[in-house]
Amino acid sequence: MTPPMTDKIIAFQGSLGAYSDLACRTVKPGWRTLPCKTFAGAIDAVHTGRADLAMLACENSLAGRVPDIHTLLPASGLHIVGEHFQRIEHCLLGVPGATLADIKRVHTHPVAMGQICNLLRDRGLTPVTEFDTAGAAELVALWGKKEEAAVASELAAELNGLEVLLKNVEDAKHNTTRFYIASRTAERPPCGTPHVMTTLIFNVKNIPGALYKVLGGFATNGLNMTRLESYMTGGSFAATRFLMDVEGHPEEDRLGKALSELEFFAENAEILGVYTQSPFRRHMTSTSSEDQTSGIADAISG
Repeated sequence: MTPPMTDKIIAFQGSLGAYSDLACRTVKPGWRTLPCKTFAGAIDAVHTGRADLAMLACENSLAGRVPDIHTLLPASGLHIVGEHFQRIEHCLLGVPGATLADIKRVHTHPVAMGQICNLLRDRGLTPVTEFDTAGAAELVALWGKKEEAAVASELAAELNGLEVLLKNVEDAKHNTTRFYIASRTAERPPCGTPHVMTTLIFNVKNIPGALYKVLGGFATNGLNMTRLESYMTGGSFAATRFLMDVEGHPEEDRLGKALSELEFFAENAEILGVYTQSPFRRHMTSTSSEDQTSGIADAISG
């Protein structure tokens, strides 16, 4: 059943039908999605009140981290209030009436193009890169030629009147993008809430043992860091900025102690958000455990 529409708006970087748009519709069904040309535009839409939330891609299981978020988000004054993991399922899209035999060229974003090598090789298709996946679908619909196809989401096919010729044409079936959900106001879950994630950013001096001292408190307090990314700041080689995701709530004893130690050795430490973890994390952990158990059982039986 289609959810009722609200007056709420969630912004994203990309065109209508992009995977970020799909993520918005998945997390906030019934909300209006606002496409923006850049991450800065999506952040500004929330900052100025044109949108209530922003869906910001931060890392991908194949491509790695998404640039710019570590500089744009802290400077914006927005707060991370959630996360979402979106499975990237590429579809081969053609105009109505087209068949697989008609297709000669495939249009899509350069990153997506690198994820469909098997499709291109097996069917002898010519790759043509475009500015994004949803934009490629829009172009194919505009041209109306049976020999042109796009690789994009099923949502892009629906919005542009295209037909799905093949589903899941991506080479890697684990292709997943993680998003931060950002808001003007902090919406921290209460202390004691299970499965909480804290995201923070800080600078470390370029001196021996600096990072070891900063991170020591997390190890001694038994905390799990799920992400630690380093960035050079201000064109200087004398200091490094780190973005960290760590499990726990800052008002809880263990994380509170670790953050106190971090603030003593680090500079410009700032919490960007405290939010409930996506259920995807627990599913991912259980799946990995099942795979590992299955592998051990196979090894024993073998």
